[in-house]
Amino acid sequence: MRLYIKQKVWSFKDHFTIKDDVERDVYYVEGEFLTFAKKLRLFNQQNEEQLYIEQKLWHLLPEFDLYQDGEKVATVKKEWALFKNNYAILGPDWHIEGSVMAHDYVIKEGDKVIADINKKWLSWGDAYEIIIHDEKSVSVLLGVVIVIDAVISQARNSQSAT
Repeated sequence: MRLYIKQKVWSFKDHFTIKDDVERDVYYVEGEFLTFAKKLRLFNQQNEEQLYIEQKLWHLLPEFDLYQDGEKVATVKKEWALFKNNYAILGPDWHIEGSVMAHDYVIKEGDKVIADINKKWLSWGDAYEIIIHDEKSVSVLLGVVIVIDAVISQARNSQSAT
């Protein structure tokens, strides 16, 4: 399964779509307006919530919880690292390898790649491609990728504001 998220999707009120390889909308994400912590919801095209993402406040580094059907299924934490962007995925036994900042990384379970994330140029703009090898975890995988993109976007916005 190949899905695409257009870069620079974060706006005053987060709302964006996730497309398939023929540019059809497959999922959409909506953020809550005027909240201290980032709160996002992933919906399928039948308007059914697939995942709820909530940023935890009062942490030194960004941390987000991912929920399905009201139950926490994962936590994504930015970890301190001097020269690279490290993230921990708690819940599923997943880890990240590669360059997160360049959108060129894989998510693995042990030695098995379950998703590849790569920057791509498409007809509808600069985007990143998510190749999902384990379709039973699509929503959680998308949540992890969305969280990482949100953290990178927040860091870039705060650097450009100084």
